[in-house]
Amino acid sequence: MASFDIVNEINVQEVDNAVNQTAKEIATRFDFRGGQSNLELDKVEKTIKIVADDDFKLRSIHQLLEQRLVKRGLDLRLLDYQKEEQGSGGVLRQSVKLKNGIDKEESKKILRIIKDSKLKVQAQIQDEQVRVTAKKIDDLQAVIALLRSSSEVGLPLQFTNMRS
Repeated sequence: MASFDIVNEINVQEVDNAVNQTAKEIATRFDFRGGQSNLELDKVEKTIKIVADDDFKLRSIHQLLEQRLVKRGLDLRLLDYQKEEQGSGGVLRQSVKLKNGIDKEESKKILRIIKDSKLKVQAQIQDEQVRVTAKKIDDLQAVIALLRSSSEVGLPLQFTNMRS
């Protein structure tokens, strides 16, 4: 039986590089000069903490960060923007969680997409990944193509451990 795993793993080093590049640009740009705007990555919690002077600067930081992530080949669907909070001194704070792993809801969506396709494969949830097995590798490749083209999945997916 051939099989592969569907996972959502983020490259924390690439995210760290993108955050550092964004922080450097914020430090050098004229429109951010004299303010308190900055951002930092918490590698343990897998969150990015953004502090901005106002809403306009917060949106600018979002754009800068997203540009850096795309340049490094990271999918923007890994970002989960949390609610903005008003901080002391009139600053805005926002936390951005990095989606890592596939939660139960997303796993069920993936299973439903695979089952609705009527391909001769079996899919099962294993912790934060989904394992797909089939007799033919062609069926597995069809599942990969189906999931890549699907707009219902809100996560960047990787396909690992292909075995025949």
